[in-house]
Amino acid sequence: MAKKRSAKPAQGRRGSKAGLVLSLGSSALAVIRASKQVRRAKGTHDKLNTADAVAGMLPLITSAALVLRQLRGRKRENPEAA
Repeated sequence: MAKKRSAKPAQGRRGSKAGLVLSLGSSALAVIRASKQVRRAKGTHDKLNTADAVAGMLPLITSAALVLRQLRGRKRENPEAA
């Protein structure tokens, strides 16, 4: 049975800025990898494979957006630490 991957930010270091930045970086790398998969699928002209690759990217993009929102919220709460 395949192990499910989670697109959620790192749970253990959620409070620290370094943990959020690390989570954002890993999400960005996952999006890059998924976009390469989309390009490969488009190259083969397989619509089902392309749709699957695009659908796989959506949670990754959402995860990156959530982490960015948390980082921006931290900046607004504590502007001198930014």
